Amino acid sequence: MAVLENKLTSQQAIELENKYGAHNYHPLPVVLTRGEGVYVWDVEGKRYYDFLSAYSAVNQGHCHPKIISALKHQAYSLTLTSRAFYNDQLGKYEKYITEYFGYDKVLPMNTGAEAVETAIKLARKWGYEKKGIPANQAKIVVCHNNFHGRTVTIISASNDPVATENFGPFTPGMVSIRYNDLDALHDALKDSNVAAFLVEPIQGEAGVYVPDDNYIKAAYTLCKQNNVLFVADEVQTGIARTGKLLAVHHSGIKPDVLILGKAISGGVLPVSAVLADKEIMDVIRPGNHGSTFGGNPLACAVAMAALEVVEEENLAENAERLGKIFRASMEELIKSTDLVRLVRGKGLLNAIVIDDSEDSSTAWDICMKLRDNSLLAKPTHGNIIRFAPPLVMTEQQLMDCIDIISKTIKSFE
Repeated sequence: MAVLENKLTSQQAIELENKYGAHNYHPLPVVLTRGEGVYVWDVEGKRYYDFLSAYSAVNQGHCHPKIISALKHQAYSLTLTSRAFYNDQLGKYEKYITEYFGYDKVLPMNTGAEAVETAIKLARKWGYEKKGIPANQAKIVVCHNNFHGRTVTIISASNDPVATENFGPFTPGMVSIRYNDLDALHDALKDSNVAAFLVEPIQGEAGVYVPDDNYIKAAYTLCKQNNVLFVADEVQTGIARTGKLLAVHHSGIKPDVLILGKAISGGVLPVSAVLADKEIMDVIRPGNHGSTFGGNPLACAVAMAALEVVEEENLAENAERLGKIFRASMEELIKSTDLVRLVRGKGLLNAIVIDDSEDSSTAWDICMKLRDNSLLAKPTHGNIIRFAPPLVMTEQQLMDCIDIISKTIKSFE
């Protein structure tokens, strides 16, 4: 078997992926080989600002030295035991993360999709054993334009035709309502077979759609009134991204079930978690659920270091401060161009809406030009560009990026 040369050009790397890989993404044509802080470098050595942060997995910046140090230290000791045995990291991690977020129990998993699946199973089991829903009748209320992952059960809750085409039959029991519509939620919760409302505090993949200020708190109240679990998917919005540790903290609530992933490891390896208090989590008993890699010692050590970085470096506060500067700058840009319709977001999770149809190439073309100008971002839903840099960004770096974005957009006029 031929051995690939260590050094590839960008074109060679892209051709390899196209030939041997399944076509499940449509990447921007840039091939990255190194990252540090807010920067990434391509194989030709060009440096870019990363304004996607691996969909908010790299909140702590690329290859944060404290997180990498924890990774190396634990990798030399023990990486995996499975849950067939105890290990000396899991209990420490479980104590750390439950106290960190204020819950009694955690169920550790690996990917965000796994965590959402786990939360759905947990909510259904709670519905049968605690709420008294008849067997196999439990329902989960979700929102239009959600993105919770790509497993069959999760896409059963999706109204995105690209996500669902030719993947049926789908999992029953998913009820989809309009996002940011309290009347729709009120009507859906009249059904006594509803076990949970699963919701993103801000819909990231939908284009950083921020609901009305009262929506999340009022939705939580409706769930309490109807004995329904409020399940927050904070895989993308959590870990300081929106200017608070969790996006729901803007609304002053504590979800019954909290789903975390992505930045819980600083993007170093897949780590996710489902948190809940005892009366909910204790319906899961030995043999009900599990994962060979979930709660592995390597993941536990890395996650603790990653969460320490968030606290030690005041990343939520930095995201809140820089996010206000970014949105104010984009508002000024909007006044001087007809190409951008609006900006929206919280903290350093933001998006601009390009004044063009969803099926146009304008947003993609802008992102290609941004790449040429040393900044990496990606469109979503056709005419929306999401901007989510690592939370370790400085104000000077942000101003540099704002200048790049403004000049690039004006070049299209």
